[in-house]
Amino acid sequence: MTDTSDYLERRWWALALLCMTQFMVVLDASIVNIALPSIGEDVGISQENLSWVVNGYVLTFGGFLLLGGRMADLLGRRRIFMTGLVIVAVASLFAGFAPSEGVLIAARAAQGLGAAIIAPSALSIVTTIFRDGSERNKALGAWGAVAGSGGAAGVLLGGVLTDGLGWEWVMWVNVPVALVVLALTPGLIPESRSESQTRTFDLGGAVTVTAGLSLLVYAIVDAESAGWGSTQTIVLIAAAIALLGVFAAIELRSQAPLVPFSIFRKRTLTGANVVGLMVGGSLFAMFFFITLYMQQVLDYSPIKAGLSYLPLSLAIIMSAGVASQLVTKIGFKPVLAAGMALVTAGLVWFAQVSVDGAFASDILGPSLLAAVGLGFAFVTTTIAAVSGIEDREQGLASGLINTSQQIGGALGLAILATVANSRTDDLIAEAGGDPAALPNALVEGFQAAFLGAAVIAAIGLVLTFVLIRGSDSREHVALSKEGAQPVAT
Repeated sequence: MTDTSDYLERRWWALALLCMTQFMVVLDASIVNIALPSIGEDVGISQENLSWVVNGYVLTFGGFLLLGGRMADLLGRRRIFMTGLVIVAVASLFAGFAPSEGVLIAARAAQGLGAAIIAPSALSIVTTIFRDGSERNKALGAWGAVAGSGGAAGVLLGGVLTDGLGWEWVMWVNVPVALVVLALTPGLIPESRSESQTRTFDLGGAVTVTAGLSLLVYAIVDAESAGWGSTQTIVLIAAAIALLGVFAAIELRSQAPLVPFSIFRKRTLTGANVVGLMVGGSLFAMFFFITLYMQQVLDYSPIKAGLSYLPLSLAIIMSAGVASQLVTKIGFKPVLAAGMALVTAGLVWFAQVSVDGAFASDILGPSLLAAVGLGFAFVTTTIAAVSGIEDREQGLASGLINTSQQIGGALGLAILATVANSRTDDLIAEAGGDPAALPNALVEGFQAAFLGAAVIAAIGLVLTFVLIRGSDSREHVALSKEGAQPVAT
């Protein structure tokens, strides 16, 4: 049997394995976008239902993240991580072979469930094999690079696989990755779990929080088609709030709550999660509208659009590495503030896109500016969200920050898509439905969406100053300078 010292020596290999898995999780959210037309044609999915190939994944991913993180704490992080891998591998296999719309959407939902189990358990493993300080910052720098660049890489890989091998491989690509990670995990990753005396599983809390979050995500992602003021949207959001209220009541009375509310007394953790909502909202929207602008206005092919993301991906990877070093030297608060400021500036620049746009000025320039900001923001929100948290609650903290980013992304994209579509529809109506007015109408819609995303990022900047404790940031610097050694729990 492998002992703890062996695992410690291999912790950087374990990090590489965990980052590869996180890359797969992030990739799955974006890789299908370019393949949607081919999927609709082959499987026979109507245009109205095609979005559910994406939404099915988003729904279960956002809804089960918190539960997945707490299960990792209570039942064993490695065990839950491997369970998620098995679910993703099986679901991906079924998705590629799906003979009908229902089977494909169900398989995508199962993929999201597996991802919701993998993401927080993997992050909590990282934070327990690397002790709080400089080494964890380096590890989370790599984690942030993967999380931030995965969405852009998914667009490129989706285009390559769809054009070269067929849309099925957009699903099947997960299978070999999951099998390799499953084979290597026992030798590289130690088992760990919460050592608290009370180990009862809070079933009532688990059911209500998962149902409430899932319902909230469903209401958000379907609001664009149903209408924000529709009876459906209002009832669903009200029901979600009611379920989350019941969850809170259960947690306050439980002897072993799924989410001990005492964790929110840590102001920096709470602040990091609130800012994480804003990071998710601006990131998801940026990728979505850049892709539409390149394909619908500039008439880029899927592969050309994917290749156009390469500078952005590389900039995120490099800036995430720089951010992890800066956090060690000056703390997470100033780095996060700088990141949100750069994201805001990049999105304001994107809001100047034009009908006859040039790649250098309309895509490359703002992409690089926003990418540096996103690299800074992803790393620092994650570090702030798990800094100072006891090992027994690392799965919970990891589930919280993942949930915040996912809910923020779904909410931001739904709101900004409504803004863009409303502006475009108004301009087309003013032009009497003239097809010649479409390019300009689309561009003005995208401009409005990018400006809205900039507002979201700017709010995140303000909240960074208000909610993130400077004393916690300075304590983190002092801890990093001590050169704390990593431990396995």
